[in-house]
Amino acid sequence: MSDTPSILVLDAEVAADRELIGGKAWSIQRMMALGLPVPPAFVITTRAGGTDPVLPAEVWDGVPTAVAALEARTGRRFGAGPRPLLVSVRSGAATSMPGMMDTVLDLGITDEVERVLAQQESAADFAADTHRRFREQFEKVAGTPPPADPWEQLRRAIAAVLGSWNSPRAISYRESRGLSHDGGTAVTVQAMVFGNLDDRSGTGVLFTRNPLTGGAEPYGEWLPRGQGEDVVSGRCDARPLTDLETTLPQVHTDLLAAAAQLEADGADVQDIEFTVESGVLWLLQSRAAKRSPEAVVRHAVLLAREGLISESQALDRVSPENVRTLLSPHLDPAETATAPVLATGKPACPGLAAGVVVTDTGEALERADRGEAVILARPTTDPDDVAAMAVAVAVITELGGSTSHAAVVCRELAVPCVVGCGAGTLATLDGRAATVDAAAGTVYPGELTIVPATAADDPDIALLTRWARAESPDGAPGPLPELLRRRKMEKMR
Repeated sequence: MSDTPSILVLDAEVAADRELIGGKAWSIQRMMALGLPVPPAFVITTRAGGTDPVLPAEVWDGVPTAVAALEARTGRRFGAGPRPLLVSVRSGAATSMPGMMDTVLDLGITDEVERVLAQQESAADFAADTHRRFREQFEKVAGTPPPADPWEQLRRAIAAVLGSWNSPRAISYRESRGLSHDGGTAVTVQAMVFGNLDDRSGTGVLFTRNPLTGGAEPYGEWLPRGQGEDVVSGRCDARPLTDLETTLPQVHTDLLAAAAQLEADGADVQDIEFTVESGVLWLLQSRAAKRSPEAVVRHAVLLAREGLISESQALDRVSPENVRTLLSPHLDPAETATAPVLATGKPACPGLAAGVVVTDTGEALERADRGEAVILARPTTDPDDVAAMAVAVAVITELGGSTSHAAVVCRELAVPCVVGCGAGTLATLDGRAATVDAAAGTVYPGELTIVPATAADDPDIALLTRWARAESPDGAPGPLPELLRRRKMEKMR
């Protein structure tokens, strides 16, 4: 381990292990190797970071050299004019923990840098907005107002991001999924690109295939003049990717081409974060997408049919729980045709659930602990809500889109979710009994009649069943969930 580097400058030649550099940096080096447009970055490895919130002095001593590499590649100078370099500081565990640890964007900005940016870009509003965003995020993550010295900003931000590995929400997340607390996090420092710069700038998230329904079409959202967490936080209502196609058609074309390349390379559906700065596309991260149980099944079959994965690999990707959820019941259409509607929003994770609507996370945890079926309703969710989301039978938000925090986490948890129901929705729902049809994005009053589904209705289930039986030496009979369970047990022996 003594020969393992503490800091790595990422480039197309770097091929470090995910356990050493974390998922974020691993994604960056992968995209660089494919020749895709990625802002330059370096990573403080898990060897240096790990689980200790205190950055060793010998590691910090190597940071200026790594920053100099970013300066050389961008032609900018960190935290100083006439062409200032600002950076993001992001956590990066080996296993994806979406939204559980901390990030600081726009680091390196000061009063003087704000003045330089305002003159340089002829956009005083952009410079002021960037400074405001930095101050708010730094104080939230580091717990103190940002110092005037950019290097001290960087040191404190790295320490805060390291410390977020041991935050209560991160610990709770790992415990709920049986993940080890020992791996620690790497810290990725990357040159900023600005989605909030002008009218030809923005930020977005693209899934190479639909993560809700399992369809083959790309799916995502785009927020003009947005930055960083604006889309995933759910605080802003993002626009469909068709809006990007209309306003910046070449960027849209380039984005879909990069998405196809990343999916083929990863042999899996990708979740891609991107920024557009003055009409130029930049990719920030690509990872295997979190999907609804239905999408897991549909995509496994699609990818196998297209030859990206084998039939055996398709079976590996589908769990018995995925299949059971896909074959779950649906509402009686005759009843929904006449039932009043309490709220409508965007489908974020399909499924049905009935319970009482609760708007306070603490109350939701208490009532769920007593055995009540709780529907958690929030203006928008953040990592502090995850514990309540995990015990809720469904989640509803007033704000946000299908790539918001609520949507992404609920797909991983397989919790039915409807987002973007509109401001004021909570006031009309709080305390009411309701039924959530998350596939339709609809909330009904009371408990509606549910009609059971059957496996014979689904061709993908039938195909996976044939593959599972063909792979078994004795052509074992039984439904697909049982075949997958037995298959998993046999592989563990």
